[in-house]
Amino acid sequence: MVYTPAPKRYERSSLYRRCGKSGLKLPQISLGLWHNFGESDDFDNARSMLWRAFDLGITHFDLANNYGKPGGSAERTLGRILAMDFAAHRDELVISTKAGYDMWPGPYGDFGSRKYLLSSLDQSLARLGLPYVDIFYHHRPDPETPLEETCGALAQAVRSGRALYAGISNYGPEGTAQAAELLRQMGTPCLIHQPRYSMFDRRPEQGLLAVLEREGIGAIVFSPLEQGLLSNRYLNGLPDDARAVRDGRFLKPEHITSEKLAKVQKLDALARGRGQSLSQMALAWVLRNPAVTSALIGASSPRQIEENVGMLENQHFSRGELSLIEEILSSAPHGA
Repeated sequence: MVYTPAPKRYERSSLYRRCGKSGLKLPQISLGLWHNFGESDDFDNARSMLWRAFDLGITHFDLANNYGKPGGSAERTLGRILAMDFAAHRDELVISTKAGYDMWPGPYGDFGSRKYLLSSLDQSLARLGLPYVDIFYHHRPDPETPLEETCGALAQAVRSGRALYAGISNYGPEGTAQAAELLRQMGTPCLIHQPRYSMFDRRPEQGLLAVLEREGIGAIVFSPLEQGLLSNRYLNGLPDDARAVRDGRFLKPEHITSEKLAKVQKLDALARGRGQSLSQMALAWVLRNPAVTSALIGASSPRQIEENVGMLENQHFSRGELSLIEEILSSAPHGA
């Protein structure tokens, strides 16, 4: 099959936001390849999802060195599809990858040393079949490696042309401010931060988002749908084919409590009153914050991507709706 991108893929200018104080714009919805792009997953389905995302104007594909089963296979999958379908459109795409979690045996395959970060980036580029990525992140703080060394490796990745921009992920407010200052001194400003943020995980509101606004750093939030919990997937309990059953590494059955389900059902009723699905409302909710540039979604089918991009049809919240969401999220379990 020969892929020809949709000619009207850039018609919705409202899809794009400037990333912090940089010159780079990102789509409000970005596609993450954490799940469903590994060696054991359906290649044709992965290819179809990337096609549909690009046709809808999603220009940002996000990876890490260890994504896919086995680790690294998501990068290989994207590399194949880039070569087959997107070679002529590389300059329309933002490709990001990360290093920071366990990737290979021994003392040099984890955390934040200069050796690990730059070696991992070279491996990622080989798997992707690219001379550079657009964004290279440090995936998590390293309590033992000096932050100057980690930021120095990110700066070298940019200076060497192996990455266009540097980013960080999972850093707290203080570490983010320190990294931003170091990278600025090194002449490689921090472009972007990737924290976990959703209606059920609001830790970034405890100082991080304020730091990002002050420093001019964009935020791209992961798990905005709380691993599918903020969708219609679990409205009636735990289905047999749910990720929590198939792959308990992240969302576990014990996380899907009756209290959370009651909140999900109330949020779903509010979303339907807005003419949206719950996932669309949850995405619009994280994107309501001016510090947030993009929400990173996962998908198992092209249809899911289409639904999530439908969020653009209604991003406005009334004060009453925001108050009701706060009331739902803060409600105590029965009998408390």
